[in-house]
Amino acid sequence: MKHTIHPSYGPVVFRDRAANHAFLTRSTATSDKTVVWEDGVTYPVVDVEISDASHPFHTGTARVLDTAGRLERFERRYGRREAR
Repeated sequence: MKHTIHPSYGPVVFRDRAANHAFLTRSTATSDKTVVWEDGVTYPVVDVEISDASHPFHTGTARVLDTAGRLERFERRYGRREAR
């Protein structure tokens, strides 16, 4: 494997400002900004708009779509196919 063509893979802190949540992981993402983490080591930090702490699916605030209404509208428009 060529060492010069692959991006560097190392520890990075991802910070979700909307939820005031951050987590340390490994990534190829880079940033000029840094943050001192809980272990006292300085890591690059990448600000993200959404994470598991603020995503509607994970927080339980997701809306349920009216799929029954959509199906009925589709069947009215195109008719119902009979099973073979």
